[in-house]
Amino acid sequence: MNHAFPCGTLCLDFVGTLRARRNAAPLEKLASPGLLDDWFVEAGLVDLAPGAREADVAIAVELREAVYALVLARLQGRPLPGGAVAEVNLHASGMPVALRLGPEGVTRVGSVAQGLAAVARQAVEVLGGDEGTLLRECARPECTQVYLDRSRGHRREWCAMRTCGNRVKAAAYRARQHTTA
Repeated sequence: MNHAFPCGTLCLDFVGTLRARRNAAPLEKLASPGLLDDWFVEAGLVDLAPGAREADVAIAVELREAVYALVLARLQGRPLPGGAVAEVNLHASGMPVALRLGPEGVTRVGSVAQGLAAVARQAVEVLGGDEGTLLRECARPECTQVYLDRSRGHRREWCAMRTCGNRVKAAAYRARQHTTA
């Protein structure tokens, strides 16, 4: 598996394909057509790789950055940037992924554009609806993953406990041990 899905929200996991975005050298997880194809399959959007090309990677990255710009605006309480809104709306108006019934059951198939349309539609729903108020950014300084805080009391701090949460808690434990030693 090439990709992680810590948020449980497709469009926010898509934003997370640029890891540690504030670092000098962020990690690009959509660096090739094959990685983009893998993301669509691993996300469960399609069952068969859509056959991405280099141009599709550039389009996907442009959509990802538009969604991130909208998320950042919501997090900071600023108006949504018009260019990012237009980009997301353009993709959201695209054709959906197709469902096909066959001998083995349902198969989801689609092009890169259809996969991106699904991501954009969910971004519209999240950012334009009540869930937008639940947007948070991971509290681990090196992580820039965003997520919806649906926790009881809305006190979730990390994108995922098994990764960032454990790292922060382990670092705090080591610091306490170092101080007492």
